[in-house]
Amino acid sequence: MTTTFEAGTDASQEASAPAVPMAARTRGLRKVYGRTVAVDHVDLDVPEGAVLGMLGPNGSGKTTTIRMLLGLVRPTEGEVELFGRKMPDEAAHALPDVGALVEGPGFHPFLSGRENLLRVAAAEPRLASAGIPGAVDAALERVGLTDAATRRYKGYSLGMKQRMGLASALLVPRRMVVLDEPTNGLDPAGTREIRRIIAELHADGVTVLVSSHLLAEVEATCTHVAVLQSGNVIAQGELSELLESGNAALLVRTPDAELAVETLRENRIGSRLTPDGVRVDLTAAEAPDVLRHLVTAGVAVHEAARARTGLEDLFARLTQPESTVDGEGES
Repeated sequence: MTTTFEAGTDASQEASAPAVPMAARTRGLRKVYGRTVAVDHVDLDVPEGAVLGMLGPNGSGKTTTIRMLLGLVRPTEGEVELFGRKMPDEAAHALPDVGALVEGPGFHPFLSGRENLLRVAAAEPRLASAGIPGAVDAALERVGLTDAATRRYKGYSLGMKQRMGLASALLVPRRMVVLDEPTNGLDPAGTREIRRIIAELHADGVTVLVSSHLLAEVEATCTHVAVLQSGNVIAQGELSELLESGNAALLVRTPDAELAVETLRENRIGSRLTPDGVRVDLTAAEAPDVLRHLVTAGVAVHEAARARTGLEDLFARLTQPESTVDGEGES
């Protein structure tokens, strides 16, 4: 499935609308390792001030794309810009504005958390020597590691190591923060803290790029999304507009759910059981017709309302074959 949803406007609207400044953008981005194509002609836009969630199955090219954005990997083909700077050639000018946690943090195992951050802070070009201790303490407090600051890093849990990586990215104010699977290994309380930090960054006008497989977290924290599959961007844009572009649906609450699904499918109307009731696809049907079929078949309809497309449903429609989305064609 290769359908790409993007914010839709007509030509006259695009001509009159001011261009949105981009914190990062790629054009024709491609990365090949031997015979393996990891990223294949990706055009990605990250608007300034947005919280963009990068979604995709394992192996879809998310981390490779991020590494090329940050100049850690040179593309096989294509262009990368970070705050208008060509990457990786102008990385020295662009990267001081960026804090990043990519593929898990790496620190010295026999040093404490605070000692590790002091070493990182000493290499930070925008942090004066006199301000290093205060910046380290503030970063540790922000991610909830103050009480564990004197413990050796090798004794940290996976969640604590993730927090350390985030602290290193937040030592100084940034224009952009890149987080690759930031909630990996975190308990629910830690996940809520990451959500809070992302919200604070967004409120301060910082651009945040989050790679995640947790759709609920992306839906709760992000303003924009980009969906990757097999090294391609198959959808990107404002989250609200992408959800609106999903197939229209009707949610029917009934005690006769199985009879409702059977009746609708006999009338060639797609439907499926959900925890909230029966979700009916309105792509090729009108709501009054759906209700007429159900009532005629003796289905007790307690409530019917337009259903909002959730990110999980949209993601499934984009990344799964159409024949399996509504439960058809499954073995």
